[in-house]
Parts: sequence; structure tokens; C-alpha cells
Amino acid sequence: MNKTITKTKKSKVPAAENGWEIKDRNYYLIGDNTPIMHMIRSKNVFWFDSETGHERELRATTNQKSPFVDQFSGNVGLMHIIFRDGALHVPKNKQTLQKLLSLYHPHKGKVYDEVDNVAKATDELDDIEIQIDALNVARKLDLDHAEAVLRVESGSTVSEMSSKEIKRDVLLFAKRKPSLFLELVEDDNVELRNVGIKAVETSILTLSGDNRTFTWGTTKRKVMTVPFEEHPYSALAAFFKTDEGLEVYKNIQKRLK
Repeated sequence: MNKTITKTKKSKVPAAENGWEIKDRNYYLIGDNTPIMHMIRSKNVFWFDSETGHERELRATTNQKSPFVDQFSGNVGLMHIIFRDGALHVPKNKQTLQKLLSLYHPHKGKVYDEVDNVAKATDELDDIEIQIDALNVARKLDLDHAEAVLRVESGSTVSEMSSKEIKRDVLLFAKRKPSLFLELVEDDNVELRNVGIKAVETSILTLSGDNRTFTWGTTKRKVMTVPFEEHPYSALAAFFKTDEGLEVYKNIQKRLK
């Protein structure tokens, strides 16, 4: 569709375009929703120019050198801005549309955003580095610590694993979820919970059916009562840190060896 615009006084290029790079650009819809087709506003778009102190109208066109209406000349070929499958590719020869989308459109950062390849590369580099850190830590973990960390991911099946299986799976865990792995390695409660679980699995301790009381497996003497609404093994780990609990912990460690 063509529309004739009367040329007005030419405005200078806004400071927002300083350092503008000519290149292909890609845009994507924000959020999980990726419709087959999504159209954003291509006319009646306004941008406040702080240098002039007033709003300037913009439109998406096929034949103008600027997205600003006050810089249009001659017949104007209007166009729609359509995202397909949540994405829009704009080649470097479409500078007017790129500037509208990257610099001036009010929906940028709200409805859609621009792919930042530098930021993406930085994020990927950070991910790779943290994965390397996690794998290096996993290689050096002693077996008991590796078992404790892996139990968070794999549950009671760890008890049936061989040492080689534990070492293999803890490396795989570190590779898949490096941030969580490193967090668990630094959490001393993970090891304490693991000792408590192993104590129950080997009948050194017994946990009541209602998950409220730990007792010695042989004497049935009460070790501790689990506070209301707390996870039993988390509560046991906290108990191990007390003066009374430390003696229980040392006793269990001796029996597990």
C-alpha cells in the first residue's frame, strides 16, 4: 500500500544511532509463546526525542531511508512487521526496519527482543567454564562425598551402585547440572544427610513409620524427635551439628566403616 507524505523540515539523526553497526539482525518474541504468525505495530509508533523535546512518529516502510515520518519523501510504501514461529530475520540491507526495531520501537524488551550474539557467546562461555570447574571437582571427590552428592540426584539407587558407577554418574551429574553440583559439593548437610540415610539403610538407626522419631536399631533407644513439618534427614543432619548429635554421628561413622 502506497501513501504520499508531504516532506517537512529534515531532522538530524538522533544520538541513539551513534555507533550503529550494519549487519544482519535477528529478533525473537519474549516468553514461551511462539505463534505461527505474530504481527507488531508498524504505524502509529512514537518515540520521544530528548534532543528536540517532543515525540516523533515512526512507520515501517519499504522505500524510505529513515523510520521517522518527518524525514519521509515522496510516495511511502507501508509494510507489516510479522514474526513467524516467534522469530524475525532482518538482513543488513533493511536498515530502516532494523533501526525501527532495534532503537525506537516501544515493544522492544516487552513483546520482542534482539538476539545479542556477543551476550549469547559470553553466556555460552560462562556455561562451558562452570562445566569444566564442576568436572574437575567431580574427578577429585572422594567416594563418600561423591555418593552423598549423587544421592540427591539419584536417590536410594546409589546404595546399589559400585564405586565405578558412582564415579561415572557423579561426573555425568556435574556435566549436566554443573551449578547444582558445585552447590551440593559445598553443602556440608549433603554429607550429613547421606550418613543418616546409610545409617537407616544398614539398620544402625531406625526411622519410625510416621517419620517423626529416630532410634538406635538394636536398643530402640530414642536418638531424636523430628520437629514438626521438617524433613527427617534434614533434621537429623542439623542434629549431628549439636554437641549431643556429634557423639551420635561419630558412633555411626565407626559402625559404617
